Amino acid sequence: MMKLAGRYDVVTIAVKLPEPIEAQIDATARRRGTTRSAIIREALMQFLGSPRHSGTVGEAARGIAGSVSGPRDLSTNPRHLRDYGS
Repeated sequence: MMKLAGRYDVVTIAVKLPEPIEAQIDATARRRGTTRSAIIREALMQFLGSPRHSGTVGEAARGIAGSVSGPRDLSTNPRHLRDYGS
């Protein structure tokens, strides 16, 4: 193990990736002037730390519930479904 910027103990892992993903990682690293490892680390931290990838469906929907306009009883009133599917 080694320290990453003096903050964390890190380990080395091997990951098999399709060539197109490797090319994207390389291009991003070149464009940003950084390393492959830094790009992969950032992507993993964003993915694993993102609230949209954890919790329940209800928790995820909490932020969008009520943000759409329309009849409040759209899903329960048969009148709204009268012409649905015709």
